[in-house]
Amino acid sequence: MITGESQFIRGACPHDCPDTCAVITEVRDGKAISFRGDPDHPFTQGWLCAKVRLYLDRVYHPDRLTQPLRRVGPKGGGQWEPISWEAAVSEITSRWNAIIAEHGPAAILPYSYSGTLGLLQLAVCNERFWNRMGASGLERSICGAAAETAVQATLGGRHAPTAEDIIHSKLIIIWGNNPSSTNPHFVPFLRQAQRSGAKVIVIDPRRTLTARSADQHIQPRPASDGALALGMMHIIFSENLHDEAWLDANTVGWRELRERAADYPVERVAKITGLSTNVILALAREYATTRPSIVKFADGIQRHANGGQTSRALCCLPAIVGQIGVRGGGLYYSTSDYVRWDAETVGHASECPPVPRIVNMNRIGAALTGEVNDPPIESLFVFCSNPVASSPNASLTIEGLKREGLFTVVHELFMTDTAQYADIVLPATSQLEQLDLHKPYGHRHLQFNNPAIEPLGESKSNWEVMQLLAEGMGYDEPWLRQSGEEVLDEIIEASRQSCPALDGITLERLKSEGTVPIAFPNGPQQVPYADLKFSTPSGKVELRCETMREMGMDPLPEYIEPPEFSNRLNNGELVLISGASHHYVSSSLANVPRLMAKEGAPFIEINTADAATLSIRDGQDVTVENRRGSCVLRAVVTEDVPPGVTVAPKGAWAKTSPDRRNVNWTTSDAIGDLAGQSTFHSNLVTIRPV
Repeated sequence: MITGESQFIRGACPHDCPDTCAVITEVRDGKAISFRGDPDHPFTQGWLCAKVRLYLDRVYHPDRLTQPLRRVGPKGGGQWEPISWEAAVSEITSRWNAIIAEHGPAAILPYSYSGTLGLLQLAVCNERFWNRMGASGLERSICGAAAETAVQATLGGRHAPTAEDIIHSKLIIIWGNNPSSTNPHFVPFLRQAQRSGAKVIVIDPRRTLTARSADQHIQPRPASDGALALGMMHIIFSENLHDEAWLDANTVGWRELRERAADYPVERVAKITGLSTNVILALAREYATTRPSIVKFADGIQRHANGGQTSRALCCLPAIVGQIGVRGGGLYYSTSDYVRWDAETVGHASECPPVPRIVNMNRIGAALTGEVNDPPIESLFVFCSNPVASSPNASLTIEGLKREGLFTVVHELFMTDTAQYADIVLPATSQLEQLDLHKPYGHRHLQFNNPAIEPLGESKSNWEVMQLLAEGMGYDEPWLRQSGEEVLDEIIEASRQSCPALDGITLERLKSEGTVPIAFPNGPQQVPYADLKFSTPSGKVELRCETMREMGMDPLPEYIEPPEFSNRLNNGELVLISGASHHYVSSSLANVPRLMAKEGAPFIEINTADAATLSIRDGQDVTVENRRGSCVLRAVVTEDVPPGVTVAPKGAWAKTSPDRRNVNWTTSDAIGDLAGQSTFHSNLVTIRPV
């Protein structure tokens, strides 16, 4: 759109958030001068969250990298020299060819995650070039792997309702989720439901922004949520509040689940969760007798060693009371599976060598220091991620990055905590400088991103870099040489063959309209599973799930205390939860000065009683430590966390902290019970004044 001297370019927020806002960038004389929400979007409705409202500060940040750099001093020493793109590509590919000749392509590992969630700049770049090379694969399980797997195995897919349907709910349970900070465009619908008489219950150890405006806040001990859910089932079954006819017709294994739930009487659950028996009884009865009722959870709840079984238990609750397929009822997790991109077209894997091995991203420090050794990882290529700031057990990650002989390349917008340990750093484009297509996981529209400005300096997009590297390696497959538009068009057309949700959606329509609703046979307000058809092996809700058995799991939900907690030393250790910050998206945006000022110095919330025992004053610097490492944080003494529990939001860059460390110097890189899941929140620490 052109008005006067300005152009208005439709785009999409690329960051790891369910909202995926539609945005409009105003460009004048080649420069972006304003960045705002698109008022025509039915979900995001023209306003932006606190995180990306200042997005132009990121685009035009004075620290943006604008040319390739080569390390000339010791790793992490901060000494660099500028080089040309030609020299950078030549050095990278020659080093890779030497590594492949000696160790094979498995010795090269790409590492990426959610710096952008685009189809082109992330999904395609995760696969095509690396598949062709035969490099090691990465198990990208740091965020939602356990819950994603549990929801798919239980219900057949991640099919959340549209947010508008929440206004039909009479009871809304928000479990381990703080949408006020992580899903803000859901909140107006939540408030509308409350005004219409719905009761909102938040279940979370911390009194979050969302909990403050709830009708009831329930604070179980961290990682005890699965026991609470099973305890609710016990009460519902024992008091005959379940929907037996619905269960008989639409589920597998409900009687076995009833037997499992019998092991969780309210007295046992009270001991596990720290909740009173009256609270547990009232919660179960209210949930079972209020229609429609909905359970909304997100990814934080499953970042424990028992996160997979916890997610399974939450998935089963709506089925027990017959609330699936009901407007305003059911499960609200993710919309990701309404559209599934054709995997072969995304990665062309059938034309490439098989992936030689998979490395779990949560174990990157261990992998670089010897856990992976046949062959060892000789080269790391990092894009769309900042693992030193965002991955667990950060000190071990740094030890691996400093290993002599490891050749590390980082493609980034800034000299991040990770980039400072690279051998070569390549300048990356921002969302305003690249083409992409986004599939949200919090609403049911596709979002196209048109580039609004030319790349700053010599920065290049992920796809452009993959093409340069492919050329440098001598790969001549046509699907490595397509333009971005050709790639997207190919994927859309191939995916439509098996995905009715793409009916009528073309690349040209996406480019023109920006926001395009996913197609539903019964209209945009279609209720998930209203036809009671489930894409599971049985065609039903699998309360007893054989897919779980095949993964080495108990096919029924079960509660097992995380080993970190069951093996505690009882020497004053507190549980540390490192949840989302309000102003950063993980570590993205955490170097924007105005956002840093709003978020404040990295802090840890400590209960008043614990602070008194530890002689800690509000505002005082404290050392937070365990066997993995330590960091210094500012103490916030508060009643927002219960005794025995602390909260230190994630996201801060180590290099911007006073001691050049962040909370991930303490977090565990142990793997959870399902799908290689991270266990950030199963973390015990001691705290003392500095």
